[in-house]
Amino acid sequence: MKHMALPVVAAVALLTACSGGAGDGNGSTPSAPAGSVKAVAAPAGQDWTQVVSLTPAGGYVMGNPDAALKLVEYGSRTCPACGAFGQTGMRPLEETYVKSGKVSYEFRDFLVHGPPDLAAALLGRCAGPQPFFPILEQMYIDQPKFLDTQMKVAQDEAFLRQTQTATPAQVATAWAERMGYLEFIKQRGVPEAQARACLTDAKTIDTLTKIMQDGTDKNGVTGTPTFILNDAKVDGVTWAQVEAALKNAGA
Repeated sequence: MKHMALPVVAAVALLTACSGGAGDGNGSTPSAPAGSVKAVAAPAGQDWTQVVSLTPAGGYVMGNPDAALKLVEYGSRTCPACGAFGQTGMRPLEETYVKSGKVSYEFRDFLVHGPPDLAAALLGRCAGPQPFFPILEQMYIDQPKFLDTQMKVAQDEAFLRQTQTATPAQVATAWAERMGYLEFIKQRGVPEAQARACLTDAKTIDTLTKIMQDGTDKNGVTGTPTFILNDAKVDGVTWAQVEAALKNAGA
């Protein structure tokens, strides 16, 4: 798969609106009496939030793999609407719904802001399955700081010209350094050599590219966050809207 399929390095890409991906129709969200989905016990010695794995679609899923309700988020780590969901929704989603075994939660990186998202996504996956969701949540908590830096970097015309002719791996590394993502992931126990290897991992770059292509082609994703519940789009982007959809589906 050609790396050039990734979004171009341009200031306009950095300013693309990230919300508006949900609610344009892709079937009807599931409906069932409130509370009709039964809780499922986690494996002995664990709770379902500790059960995390890579999915065939290329995302990471948390929770009961056989959960009756499968929630998928196409999200951008530099999207403020995604950050708002991460800051307000991830904890109640995990504590109330994933831990019950009723709901599984899969996150798929959707690189609406191009290079900054690529850098963040590559490093967000670098530590493996178990730290994936804590790192995602921490990136959202620190998002305001990252976005301030991103806007400054986006105004550095010399930097943008330099990265326009670079490979995706070189672009990701350059943005990770300038944005502070490299230092962020090092502070969470990932050695610098490992982090830099993740930033140049062609296989993972291809995986992220395919997630975007499949999200657009198969699920009609046009913006972030977009939530899919049992293969149908959720009409909304906030935690209140997502929780309402879960309850309406029997959670």
